[in-house]
Amino acid sequence: MKKLIAVCMFSATALLAACGQSDDAPQASAPAETRKIVVGLDDNFPPMGFRDESNQLVGFDIDMAREAAKRLGVDVEFKPIDWGGKEAELNGKRVDVLWNGLTITEERKKNIAFTAPYMVNHQIIVVSGKSSIQDKADLAGKIVGAQEGSSAVDAIKKEPDVAGSLKELKTFADNVSALMDLSTGRLDAVVVDEVVGRYLSSKREGEYRILDENFGTEDYGVGVRKDDTELLGKLDEALVAMKEDGTSGRIANQWFGADIIK
Repeated sequence: MKKLIAVCMFSATALLAACGQSDDAPQASAPAETRKIVVGLDDNFPPMGFRDESNQLVGFDIDMAREAAKRLGVDVEFKPIDWGGKEAELNGKRVDVLWNGLTITEERKKNIAFTAPYMVNHQIIVVSGKSSIQDKADLAGKIVGAQEGSSAVDAIKKEPDVAGSLKELKTFADNVSALMDLSTGRLDAVVVDEVVGRYLSSKREGEYRILDENFGTEDYGVGVRKDDTELLGKLDEALVAMKEDGTSGRIANQWFGADIIK
């Protein structure tokens, strides 16, 4: 009788396990045991990731991440974080990836891994439309703003002659706040990612002017934990496929009016 009960219990367990599987389960291409990817982002970083009039998260990187997750057969959750503490959020496993106009730098590579670059960016200088500033030399004695923890700060510091000539390098929680201070005259210039600066400038025609000089070229990539090698590989595969079949280009055209995918 004990043997019969044991056999029945085993059969019931196997049946329940089989019934628990469905067509909605993650596809074979998804990393083992992964059912959802939590994307850490700055939710005030248009057009990469921001909230629209209905308070919904939208943006270029939002659309890219959704498409990549779809191809991996997993759900995606977007989690706004303090961008200044992004690496701690990632390595503390509060998010699974950083995907929000994240610049690949040698310093960041010490703590996190990156996918292959998917976009080229520049750190541009934005001034008031009425400003007399024409180049980096004119920033001497001026107050310049940038987002805290951003590659804009690093780019400025890489040019010590310019950085040392500034009256102050003032950091902000986000680029929108920095540009607001530029509009009110509390800043003389803002250094910002080109994709962000040009997008926001286009919304206020004539209010801002972008200088010809910039603080260098850089690449955007998706950041993952160093031990998440399988997820990193799958994301790289998805990004390549998205580029090859034209999906990335289509998303770029929707947000930038041109295919700027690398």
